[in-house]
Amino acid sequence: METITQDPLAFGVGARVTVSVMSDRYVDVILAALDAADSSGLVLETGDVSTYAGGDEQSLLRWLTDLSQHIAATGLHASIQVLLSRGCPGEAVCDLPGGAGPRRVDAPRGRRSGSFASAEWALYPLEDAGSAERTPDHMREIYAAIETAKASGTFVASEHFVTKLSGDLGRVLETVAVAWAGVGAHVQHVTSHLTISLNSPSHASGQADTAVDSAIDSGAEARA
Repeated sequence: METITQDPLAFGVGARVTVSVMSDRYVDVILAALDAADSSGLVLETGDVSTYAGGDEQSLLRWLTDLSQHIAATGLHASIQVLLSRGCPGEAVCDLPGGAGPRRVDAPRGRRSGSFASAEWALYPLEDAGSAERTPDHMREIYAAIETAKASGTFVASEHFVTKLSGDLGRVLETVAVAWAGVGAHVQHVTSHLTISLNSPSHASGQADTAVDSAIDSGAEARA
């Protein structure tokens, strides 16, 4: 079992991503973003609906940030849907028995992008049986994930079926990855869904705030 948890592909760690760009140049924009994103250490498969990326949590976060940041930098209004999964007990390339996990990893570390993002996020701890040390309680895990978002500064509000996040694009992605991996330290099978809005006309004030925050952070790093 330990060997399975140490191998992210064997443990079914991965993401599916769909990018929608509100422009007649969407094909060129999406393909350029896929080419620009650093996919080292990952397995990628692109289809007509989404792109699958399989690999460890840190590499996935780096790739997702690269991809999303490239889209954001075009200035075009876009939406990105991300589905994360780990520890699945029976999907296409993962046939894990119950009790194979959990998989414990260091919290993925993201980076600031300088681009504003608004997002809606949901997390699903899919645990049928607990252990002698920990009984299954999906709401306990969900509330722990929401507390992670609050601590990150990206939490906006709890809404119907989702948690609203906003702020720097890189920090939003980091929040989701950290919460997903954190719950996965206790629960074998965890999925998470994220919808990101970029360059929306309604984001003008948020983009300005993000630019100021990034400048402040850059100055603080320069003085450190």
